[in-house]
Amino acid sequence: MIPLEPMVNSMAWVSSLTSSFQFPSQSILATAIDSENASMVLTGVLLSLVVVYIASKLGGELSKSLDLPPVLGELVGGVVVGVSALHLLVFPESGAEASNSLIMTILQFVGGLSPDSVTSIFEAQSEVISVLAELGVIILLFEIGLESDLRELKKVGYQAAVVAVVGVAAPFAAGTAGLMLIFNVPAIPAIFAGAALTATSIGITSKVLSEIGHLKSKEGQIIVGAAVIDDVLGIIVLAVVASLAKTGEINVLNVIYLIISATVFLLGSIFLGNFFNKSFVAIVEKLQTRGKLVIPAFTFAFLMAFLANAIHLEAILGAFAAGLVLDETDKRKELDKQVVPIADILVPIFFVSVGAKADLGVLNPAIPTNREGLIIATFLILVAIVGKVITGWAVFGQPEINRVAIGVGMIPRGEVGLVFAGIGSASGVLDKPLEAAIIIMVILTTFLAPPLLRLAFKKPVEQVDLVG
Repeated sequence: MIPLEPMVNSMAWVSSLTSSFQFPSQSILATAIDSENASMVLTGVLLSLVVVYIASKLGGELSKSLDLPPVLGELVGGVVVGVSALHLLVFPESGAEASNSLIMTILQFVGGLSPDSVTSIFEAQSEVISVLAELGVIILLFEIGLESDLRELKKVGYQAAVVAVVGVAAPFAAGTAGLMLIFNVPAIPAIFAGAALTATSIGITSKVLSEIGHLKSKEGQIIVGAAVIDDVLGIIVLAVVASLAKTGEINVLNVIYLIISATVFLLGSIFLGNFFNKSFVAIVEKLQTRGKLVIPAFTFAFLMAFLANAIHLEAILGAFAAGLVLDETDKRKELDKQVVPIADILVPIFFVSVGAKADLGVLNPAIPTNREGLIIATFLILVAIVGKVITGWAVFGQPEINRVAIGVGMIPRGEVGLVFAGIGSASGVLDKPLEAAIIIMVILTTFLAPPLLRLAFKKPVEQVDLVG
């Protein structure tokens, strides 16, 4: 999901690893732009987008016809066109080469390209698609923030915090201890695998909640709030294990910095909303040109995402906070309507890309190195599911709450879990069986969560389909 080359500066290194995707390096894009094959990069991107949208729509429609969340269909569509099947949409960070990409084969045939040119085009095209996917998830979280009710989130804040802490501590402790005691895995690899179990993909869960009309329910608000806090805790855990893998020691100052910066950023964003709303509306009402509402809104969202990234948090947290702030304005309903078409264009790129990067080849028991991984994966999957499902029983003072739904909503690891696997692989901490086990756990929890979440809400409320 991210570039995994070693970084010289430890803080910059940790920062780069805490994002699910990274913006392309200037050198790659500059090379693509300056070369005579620049037009072929654009051709490759356009053809990739055609594949993404066809996979997204066909998968989404099929999933909806089976009464399953459309996001599941988008993930499956990504698997079909990705590294596991058709090899139309593949990425170098997943280990693929230009020769593995059917799109690159088509471009080479059409343009008569040399192998070196194809490689540079493949890298640049993959970087552009990754950036578009990152923009997609940023816009998705901005939209989720707009759909969320800050007052309701404040009401469930304590419950969400408890759910998040339990959802991080339980699977981390059980996974790490189990790997060491049952499978005799050394301490540092076991800690890495345990850390991968702590993740929750807020993008996938929030999309499903919106699709089934439960985003604004009390359960939905607890899940979203807990997933946001879980993301922050995940960044801190990531900083710890990344430091441990690199030096064998934990950088205490870095951990303290992340805790303080995350707390100040989130609380500061909520505090900002009390003063920013009237100013935002006043600015919008003075503008006369087209896009007078949506452009200032996205400017604010991207600024917040930038600030979050600049202080080594995730950009999606900044976008979510921006949505929460603008949710309090009088322009919220109008803004909702204008954001939806933009989300419809960019969000599918994110979900199809996640599916495309999931290599189901690790599930093949015919490959000897996969067999040990499958055994360990079975253990990790059990811990991953149970460790999150029990979080529903961490909610207090809510006797009528749907605890199963809350627990299930925390299950999907998505792209966040793959980041942990990628870091461990790049650092040399994880051997092949353990790396395969983590990837299997991430894939299955990501794909199981949407239908299980639909099942957990046995009496769905009227659907409000604002995201997809």
